[in-house]
Amino acid sequence: MRRRELREGAQGLLMVLPPVAVIAVFIGFPVVAAIAYTLGRAGGPNSVVASLGQRQFIVQHGVTLDAYRDVLGNKTIHRDLWATVWVTVLATLVVVVVSWAIALYLRLADTRLARIVSGLSVVPLFIPVVIASYAMLVFYSSDGFMRSVAYHLGWHSFPTLGFTLWCVFLAEVWVNIPFGVLMMSSGLNGVPNNLIEAARDSGASMPRVVRSILLPMNVIPTVIVATFTAIYVLGSFTVPYLTGPTAPNLLGPSMSNFFSAFNQPQQAEVLAIVVFVLALGIGAVYVWANVRTGKRSAVAP
Repeated sequence: MRRRELREGAQGLLMVLPPVAVIAVFIGFPVVAAIAYTLGRAGGPNSVVASLGQRQFIVQHGVTLDAYRDVLGNKTIHRDLWATVWVTVLATLVVVVVSWAIALYLRLADTRLARIVSGLSVVPLFIPVVIASYAMLVFYSSDGFMRSVAYHLGWHSFPTLGFTLWCVFLAEVWVNIPFGVLMMSSGLNGVPNNLIEAARDSGASMPRVVRSILLPMNVIPTVIVATFTAIYVLGSFTVPYLTGPTAPNLLGPSMSNFFSAFNQPQQAEVLAIVVFVLALGIGAVYVWANVRTGKRSAVAP
């Protein structure tokens, strides 16, 4: 019996070994090397980039946090970090609210208009992010569609949103709406109709049904939409690079500037570690949601 368990355990280990090895080689090892480089270790796999980079903080023995002090003490990075945080938080909140509203309407209404809204809500899913970013500029730049329409209607002070953080915010919301709607709709469609009908037969109003049945039974999909959206916006590059201002901007373009424009790869990797830590905190919420779902499934009859 003991030998059989050991054999089955070895077989299971061999089955998971290939994907684990791929992750370790192509993701784990570069991450470890990058962290070592930010701590002043320039040998081994970091020797080439260290020979070309500027403004580096290198030590022969031990580690140093001077690169982190240099980056986190930069006032420009403070503004970029603050811009990243508020765009991420605001975009996530709007995506969750709008996705909930659309998914709830699709769940409760069975009309032709609802089917049209369902189709339109997933259109951004099939449009490349680059095209979506340029579309935002076409609409909201100083000579864009919205400003031109406002001018012909007599509104000469329509704001120019192109190349501003507000344009980044609008683009991030538009790009992330399809995932939110699909996830929320999946959760709401999983609620049995007999629960809603029983509540209505008992005299509950539709707002009460939403508050007491639909909302509590869709906490996990809501958390998943919020965490995935926040991580996507936090690490985005294309949208803020094409639609955002020169400064302040999100950390994605800032990393690119440090690496390519300033030739400071160590500072760029410090910013990458900062984004990773922020995403790790958001990902912890996602892991909590999965654990909670697993526990609820385990105790369900």
